[in-house]
Amino acid sequence: MSQGQQGQQQVYDVCIVGSGAGGGMAAYALTRAGARVVMLEAGPAWYASKNSTMILPAYQTQRRGRATKTRPFGEHDACDGGWEIEGEPYTRAPGTRFDWWRGRMLGGRTNHWGRISLRFGPRDFKGKSHDGLGDDWPIGYEDVAPYYDRIDDLIGVFGSKENLPNEPDGKFHPAPKPRCYELLVKKTSDKLGITCIPSRLSIITKPLPGRQACHYCGQCNRGCSVKANFSSPDVLIAPALQTGRLTLITEAMAREVTVGRDGLATGVAYVHKPSGEDRHVRARVVVLAASALESARLLLNSKSSLFPQGLANASGTVGRYITDTTGTDVSGFIPQMVDHVPHNEDGVGGMHVYMPWWLDNKKLDFPRGYHIEVWGGLGQPSYGYGGGFQRYPNVAGYGKKLKDDYRRFYGSTIGFSGRGEMIPNDKSYAEIDPTVVDRWGIPVLRFHWEWSDHERNQSKHMQETFRRLIAEMGGTVYGNAPTKEQDYGLAPGGRIIHELGGTRMGADAKSSVLNRDCQAHDCKNLFVADGAPFVSQADKNPTWTILALAWRTADGIMAKRKAGEI
Repeated sequence: MSQGQQGQQQVYDVCIVGSGAGGGMAAYALTRAGARVVMLEAGPAWYASKNSTMILPAYQTQRRGRATKTRPFGEHDACDGGWEIEGEPYTRAPGTRFDWWRGRMLGGRTNHWGRISLRFGPRDFKGKSHDGLGDDWPIGYEDVAPYYDRIDDLIGVFGSKENLPNEPDGKFHPAPKPRCYELLVKKTSDKLGITCIPSRLSIITKPLPGRQACHYCGQCNRGCSVKANFSSPDVLIAPALQTGRLTLITEAMAREVTVGRDGLATGVAYVHKPSGEDRHVRARVVVLAASALESARLLLNSKSSLFPQGLANASGTVGRYITDTTGTDVSGFIPQMVDHVPHNEDGVGGMHVYMPWWLDNKKLDFPRGYHIEVWGGLGQPSYGYGGGFQRYPNVAGYGKKLKDDYRRFYGSTIGFSGRGEMIPNDKSYAEIDPTVVDRWGIPVLRFHWEWSDHERNQSKHMQETFRRLIAEMGGTVYGNAPTKEQDYGLAPGGRIIHELGGTRMGADAKSSVLNRDCQAHDCKNLFVADGAPFVSQADKNPTWTILALAWRTADGIMAKRKAGEI
């Protein structure tokens, strides 16, 4: 009997759609608690420990690391997917732009993310109470903190104890020391009164069971063959499979959540991509973790006589209140870094220092904040290295002098990226396109998107701050400051790949999709465990909170099952 046929015969305790941070965490927690789980993943199996090209030099491939259509961050990047996937379109309302990234492989985006692992702080759950904007979460930091602790222990994160009010400390591994250029950034930020502390990344610097400590090859985006950095397949799904209670079905494109006459979810209908066959898995509980917008799409497409607007959508808020992290970047030429003494800049595949939000918004023309990511240094050159080299002063045009100049100027660029909080608004949402379907006949999403002056002014502040940092280092910024008409350099929606919301949680069933346990108001055996339940963004990357909420949701499912509530 094939895996697909077997899946159609059995009734599982739980069906999980998606295998990224939320899906992997839910599978790990549920199987360890004794549940029999089936997981549907739209892409193929992939494990960094087996499949990555972690230490393959870029010059050993014909493309020299150049991006491909399905790997826009470089041919060796560990995540297969992108903003445009053949046969899987999405549409945009006239006059708007939103770019939707999707990962199509086991583990999804956890295979290549920057592993910036920041806890949301107490204010992040209660933003409206502080400035009147958006909505408060129905839970607080104290509800999630025990699960942050658990994932710190299980997954591992390096960092430092700083006792900052809205940047909660974790249970940290030792942080790697700053590199040379990062020491300069730290010195400069201290001078300007900008908080600069060791990064907090889920890359272990001490060994954990079955996992080696990071050996500083610096190729984290390629996937880690020794499991030093976190990815869902190696750290969560593989242990779940070892329990014998997880059935993994790959190449399974979810079509809809099916429901019975009683209005409860009965399982998930999906397309077996290699054959094009329609199949179905049955389960007593359904957990959606397909990514925020994919989970919203699945609910909107799960229409029936009981749920004519889509499953769990009596409030009309499925697909609403979606956000993305704000972002803009500035880099510059730093003469102090020219012709440096050759030195060791080993480290993790990412920054060793970063700058959490440090100001009081009451004194600014925008609400909420942003953190600053730092980049530069002597990373392994790949395709495109040296592009724009003519910007450096007095470089030669060709020959030995040009080669010598490359060596002199190597590492003399330092850059800053701002990542901040967007306030949800009524004009940014996703709905089902009335005419367009994907290659399997599944209706696609149509996006509406609009930034407000909150986000534009925040981006303006980022640009001014980064340019001030570069000037203080004696550097020269590449390019002119973007104008108001250019939204001050604010990246288009979706480009930072931190989209959240679409099935937000709340105490009022009339204005939210889920309750405080990420359980659907309208369908008590349906839960969501990705970024969709988020009520708001924060000035932090969301993955650590997705993981914590997913574990909390899994515990809630098991408690409700034991009590006979579902």
